[in-house]
Amino acid sequence: MSRVGKKPLELPAGVTVTNESNTVTVKGPKGELTRTFHPEIEIKVEDNVLVVNRPSDNKEHRALHGTTRSLLGNMVEGVTKGFERGLELVGVGYRAQKSGSKLVLSVGYSHPVEITPETGIEIEVPSQTKIVIKGIDKERVGALAANIRDVRPPEPYKGKGIRYEGEYVRRKEGKTAKK
Repeated sequence: MSRVGKKPLELPAGVTVTNESNTVTVKGPKGELTRTFHPEIEIKVEDNVLVVNRPSDNKEHRALHGTTRSLLGNMVEGVTKGFERGLELVGVGYRAQKSGSKLVLSVGYSHPVEITPETGIEIEVPSQTKIVIKGIDKERVGALAANIRDVRPPEPYKGKGIRYEGEYVRRKEGKTAKK
């Protein structure tokens, strides 16, 4: 039995969940999220508690059980608290700024890189070397953070680039001259 899947999900006050043929809509104070789940997985709401059940113990159902419960948990957390992902720019002259809703990055290329967020995702730039991405959908917040990081991933020799907040970049030793 999936440890995550069999754990019931308590719904906080102000959150409503509707389920129509496994298309689940979660509404909360921060917004609304909708997702369609596998038709064989049973999702029930009983007395402000969300319960996920699987029809059998075959491998596919076991895998879907925990995944479905996790995704539902993320949806509930997203509409109540929201999600946030931080990025840091490391390197001389590397900086970020906001221009309207766009993010403009100067990271060592001959041109500035502009990134436009999807609707429902917010980008904040508290300082020139920090970027904060906020939203209610964990998947979309993480995907945008990964796309921004891919503009200039950290390199292992000087450690320059865009990295996640708190990410450790393993450094390599440079070449040594022969004598």
